[in-house]
Amino acid sequence: MARHTRNTGGGGSARRTFLTGAGVGAAAAALGLPATGRAAAEPGAPATVAVLGGGVAGLTAAHELAERGFAVTVYERRALGGKARSMDVPDSARGGRRPLPAEHGFRFIPGIYHNLPDTMRRIPFPGNAHGVWDNLVAPPEMSFARTGREDLRAPLPWPGHRGAQLTLDEIRRALTALLETASNIPPHEVAYFVGRLVVFLTSCAERRDDTWESLPWWDFTGADRMSDDYRRILAVGVTRNIVATKAEEASTRTVASLLEAFVFNALGRGADGPLDRILDAPTNEAWIDPWTDHLTSLGVEFRIGWTVREVRYGSGRVTGVVVEDPGGARRTVTAEHYISAMPVEHARRTWGPALRAADPQLARCDALRTDWMTGIQFYLTESAPLLRGHLNLVDSPWSLTAIQQAEHWPGRDFAADYGDGSAVNCLSVDISEWDKEGVLYGRTAKQCTRDQVAREVWAQLKAALNDTGRTVLKDSALHSWYLDPGVSGLGTPHPVNDDELLIHPVGTLHNRPTARTLVPNFYLSGDYVSVDIDLATMEGANASARQAVNALLDRVGSSAPRCTVTPLFEAPELAPLRRHDRLRYRLGLRNVFDLG
Repeated sequence: MARHTRNTGGGGSARRTFLTGAGVGAAAAALGLPATGRAAAEPGAPATVAVLGGGVAGLTAAHELAERGFAVTVYERRALGGKARSMDVPDSARGGRRPLPAEHGFRFIPGIYHNLPDTMRRIPFPGNAHGVWDNLVAPPEMSFARTGREDLRAPLPWPGHRGAQLTLDEIRRALTALLETASNIPPHEVAYFVGRLVVFLTSCAERRDDTWESLPWWDFTGADRMSDDYRRILAVGVTRNIVATKAEEASTRTVASLLEAFVFNALGRGADGPLDRILDAPTNEAWIDPWTDHLTSLGVEFRIGWTVREVRYGSGRVTGVVVEDPGGARRTVTAEHYISAMPVEHARRTWGPALRAADPQLARCDALRTDWMTGIQFYLTESAPLLRGHLNLVDSPWSLTAIQQAEHWPGRDFAADYGDGSAVNCLSVDISEWDKEGVLYGRTAKQCTRDQVAREVWAQLKAALNDTGRTVLKDSALHSWYLDPGVSGLGTPHPVNDDELLIHPVGTLHNRPTARTLVPNFYLSGDYVSVDIDLATMEGANASARQAVNALLDRVGSSAPRCTVTPLFEAPELAPLRRHDRLRYRLGLRNVFDLG
């Protein structure tokens, strides 16, 4: 059975030997560290680090520190893996099977990521030459599912990548959707959109950070004056599919930077792998559990159910952290260094006035915004005839995206392995819009009860998928559903989401903090920290943790090798045009291709 937490017991302070055993010694040798794992030349016990949060950022920081010989303890309030984890549906297992697998939202690890895949390659997995990275599989296609129209189906080609098998009817429908979309987006609108992308591609960094950071994507693409299909596919669809944010307020810099990276990924430039990759099993089985097992072998200790309440500051340093243990008792834990690896909405509540005064960038984090994006899973007694890949339901009021999972889990029999044996597949759906009225009750998702949310999402799925003569989703095939338990109070005046998503309205870039703070033993990691990928992603969380570890190594004067932090790919062919644009920007001129 998949594990979701590892509780190492109470608050004991027993120390452990670091970087021992053959596997750890090999890791140390690969990093050029001495076999003792000492992070610094001076004798004595390894330096201690408290990592506050056990999501992707916290586990990455623990991984990099443990490989360099630090004594690491991770404090996590709920479950290791954070929003990336999978979880068990309570009371769903029968006949010796595992519980039905659920998740906060489906995992998506595109080829534009480099730092996270590097970590995944360093997590051992039985039978895999490249660790858990070998558990990534590439869906061969994706779709923009239209309500009342044929769905636009797009292959995701990659060298050596076989496309999905198609029936004659599926080919006919795909061609119909392509021609319908092409005929409904006028050629001059297509040309305009392409022209806007050219403007961004040739813009210098200064123009991106200033002009385009302050302009919403909706305005940059001229969506107000364009056709409905242009707005749905190119303005709204792109932002929902790539950056999970709202086109009307999202920073052009954020949206276009990611779109640029995906374009190069599709062309095979600067990519770690295919455009779209997902795990070949529930996340904990394929990734999180092997990761925590590996970290335990490196000497990392985990405190699960320990909630961070306050980071205490005094005499120019962090002096300790007030935590609430699983029994509800408050205590202060200490270490030589502290890495805050919690989501920003939780982390900033732990920074008191004295700590904020010590580094003004902490106070600026109050301006960062989060919003709701939450997953719901529908378990089916028969697989739906859907494409093998992600669906973007661009006409759905609640901005739904989805993927049917079992066919991407080779070597696993869903019915034999999970639940009561009658569910054969899981349709995992992300709800991105919680403040617009739905089609069944005339209420927003926040105003609906949990049952009503499930019925509303199912209705919106059917409206988009059962609309052109086929019954894709059958009510009779719906076994059960499971909505992320992080959401509570739905249908009341005060709904709560414990797992909100950082969003990127204009100006966000300038409020993102650096991993290194002005407090000499305090560092930040998380998807809100300033890194090259300007988006709330697992890649951003991973990269920020690497930067935090590097800042710590610099502060202590360690001779250990620094973590590699790989930026997004930039095409060298465009460098001359960007240098030219830098000159125009400094002269107060528009980009040479910006014709308005």
